[in-house]
Amino acid sequence: MKKLNDVLAEELESAFESAGFDRSYAKVTVSNRPDLCEYQCNGAMAAAKQYRMAPLQIAEQVVDRLHDSAVVTDVTAVRPGFINFRMNPEWLADFLNRLAQEEKLGVEQPERPQTIMIDYGGPNVAKPLHIGHLRSAIIGESIKRIGRFMGHRVIGDVHLGDWGLQIGLLIAELRLHQPELIYFDETYTGEYPENPPFTIGELEQLYPQASARSKEDEAFYAQALEATHLLQEGRRGYRALWQHIIHVSVEDIKKNYDRLNVSFDLWKKESDVQPYIPDMLAAMERQGIAREDDGALIVDVAEDDDAREIPPCIVRKSDGAALYTTTDLATLVEREREYHPDRIIYVADKRQELHFIQVFRTARKAGIVSEHTELEHIAFGTMNGKDGRPFKTRTGGVMRLETLLAEVNEEMEKKINEGRTMSQEEVESTAKLVALSAVKYGDLSNQASKDYVFDVDRFTSFEGNTGPYILYTIVRMKSILSKYQEQWGEVNGFSMLPAKSGEEKDVMLALTRFADVFQTAFEECAPHKICAYIYELSNHFNRFYHANKIMSEEDKAQRESWVALLCLTLRALESSIDVLGFCAPERM
Repeated sequence: MKKLNDVLAEELESAFESAGFDRSYAKVTVSNRPDLCEYQCNGAMAAAKQYRMAPLQIAEQVVDRLHDSAVVTDVTAVRPGFINFRMNPEWLADFLNRLAQEEKLGVEQPERPQTIMIDYGGPNVAKPLHIGHLRSAIIGESIKRIGRFMGHRVIGDVHLGDWGLQIGLLIAELRLHQPELIYFDETYTGEYPENPPFTIGELEQLYPQASARSKEDEAFYAQALEATHLLQEGRRGYRALWQHIIHVSVEDIKKNYDRLNVSFDLWKKESDVQPYIPDMLAAMERQGIAREDDGALIVDVAEDDDAREIPPCIVRKSDGAALYTTTDLATLVEREREYHPDRIIYVADKRQELHFIQVFRTARKAGIVSEHTELEHIAFGTMNGKDGRPFKTRTGGVMRLETLLAEVNEEMEKKINEGRTMSQEEVESTAKLVALSAVKYGDLSNQASKDYVFDVDRFTSFEGNTGPYILYTIVRMKSILSKYQEQWGEVNGFSMLPAKSGEEKDVMLALTRFADVFQTAFEECAPHKICAYIYELSNHFNRFYHANKIMSEEDKAQRESWVALLCLTLRALESSIDVLGFCAPERM
């Protein structure tokens, strides 16, 4: 099914061509003056120079060719050369009736679906998820869902940090506290216990202790470095401890991501790509793109047109150790060999911009990825408190993610209890859904690259541009449908009539833009555009609802028409919040 924009473009192109002007001038835009018109074309002004005619004269000739159009109406030429028009209500109703038959409301399956990999999450094992992990998880999950809705094969990878110094610190700290553990006995040749010698709570206490000790005790820091080296060299006891750390950590990490309704297809780790590193670095040296510098192996990635200095990419330290750049490059080797992606998207803090510039340029230079593979870094800003600084606990520490979610959930329960008409059990289950919408919509409604203020009071409000407001609108629609079905039966097979009011037509026009909004959000990796769309659609529907009494309408055809419009709007909203990563309760 053609999108409305394409239909309008064809109408205007035919009119320009019929009037003797080039079709390329027939660009249609949504009017920013809805009091004057719904759509506008400014092409006559652009064409004036080529055809040596007054813009208004060109516009009037084009308008003459549009008077018999079945698609547009109220077509006028306005000084200095605007072409203003509105949608024909009869044609618009027919368009929406056809749109309602489409499974994805006009979003068509791509001719060649892409394979897209999204690298998001990125937590380190043995550390609790904190609010610094929130944006990557929420934005990445939404981009994944949008891509799948558009018909592409999208693979999400958590990409765990499990191979660096933090593991060596943990092993050294554990040895300090429990030196008698068999994992530290180099002569032991038996099987190691299946159960770990620590809980997730104990593990999360060990790391900060080890980190603090390493800053004050040089000998301990050296032991941690040695433990890291021995782990990577393959010492049995250390490998067994490392497996315990991963198992315990991943179980806890999954629970926290589940609370966010975030999931991953791959639970790959930095350690998984270690086998690729030696051959990758050797190939770089053979190709002559990597060179030694003070014992380190580096790749020059600066380009002549760089606006700022881009330092070389270090792919191996002077002591032979790998860095994040090394493992990220080796991960690209693995992804290219196993998945052949068309597009790889990294969702990470904008402070890592330089890292990704270096990695991407090195990967291109070394031929690690195909020249057709797109590499993108979706750089997100900081989540700040009301003081404008990075969000912290009341005591000034980094807040755990589960603590943040619990606080928002508690606030939501209070608000729902104020007008309580449901059991406590239903209050609690509803609060979880609405709290998640508050957190996710509060984040996603901002352009990813911008910093934003996390304001619990504002995000949990049932008024304004918030997740709870969107859910309240959806729940209102569900309530109307439920009452309608109780009184008149099923709602299948209803058709929309031409709009009777401006409020009704506004809802209809907004629905025609669903596919275009999704296409743009997909191409630009911009969930905030879907948020802006459903906020606008919700506002239009609520104005329509207050202006038209659906349930008390006596004209059966009109009542059914409004129910058909409600059903289509509900589908658009529910499809949208699903790709944003939350859903609506039955009641609020």
